[in-house]
Amino acid sequence: MTVMRGALIGGVFGAAALLAPSIASAQVQAPQAVKTVVLVHGAWADGSSWNKVIPLLEATGLRVVSVQHPLTSIADDVAATNRLIDAQEGPVLLVGHSYGGVVITEAGVHPKVAGLVYVAAFAPDAGETVGAVSAPYGNTPAIAEICPLKDGFLVLSPKGVAEDFAQDLPAAEQRLLAATQGPVQGAVLGTPLKAAAWRVKPSWAVIAANDRTIAPQQEIDGARRMGARTLTLSSSHVAMLAKPKEVAAFIAEAAAGK
Repeated sequence: MTVMRGALIGGVFGAAALLAPSIASAQVQAPQAVKTVVLVHGAWADGSSWNKVIPLLEATGLRVVSVQHPLTSIADDVAATNRLIDAQEGPVLLVGHSYGGVVITEAGVHPKVAGLVYVAAFAPDAGETVGAVSAPYGNTPAIAEICPLKDGFLVLSPKGVAEDFAQDLPAAEQRLLAATQGPVQGAVLGTPLKAAAWRVKPSWAVIAANDRTIAPQQEIDGARRMGARTLTLSSSHVAMLAKPKEVAAFIAEAAAGK
């Protein structure tokens, strides 16, 4: 891993919001009870990363849909998310894992979105980029296992998946994650967000205490800045796969406005 590569990708999972006030805007709307949950996956993943959570949410009576966004740009990923939000009836709860937090932060301004849930995720502010706000937390262990592909896309090595992304999952599940991961376009690092929905809508955040991909302190600081209600789990970065019951219960509470 060269120094240049480390500088390029060090922000992919190193950002926390430090540049805006420590508490979210007082204009946050009151939570609404919703019947539909829209799940947004992160980098090096796809919609199946929510497979353990989906049946648990459906068992509570919630309708659940999982976005398959292309990981090609923030604009493309937000558009894919909005397309699925548009197709739902009534208000929805938007849930994002990891880089999916960036996507829901911008897509969450959609008028159908009643609230936001961040699962071991970034929560940048409008005008911020992931890369620019990453430096205060340094590189997590997963950063050294990011490998560049053609055209600026990035993937995580099998070693990185097993040791730093999903270290608390069985080996068979780790291999599946490595095989099915979606490469992410590295240009998302330098793309400023156009909006931050958490400033005007209620938010919740799952903190993954054993995260080796995003620093847990980032997640804590991001949740504090949003004024989010939080749940801390002894989990790897993929909390929805390592602790699906706990994550599903927290999402269900958010859907009920609790």
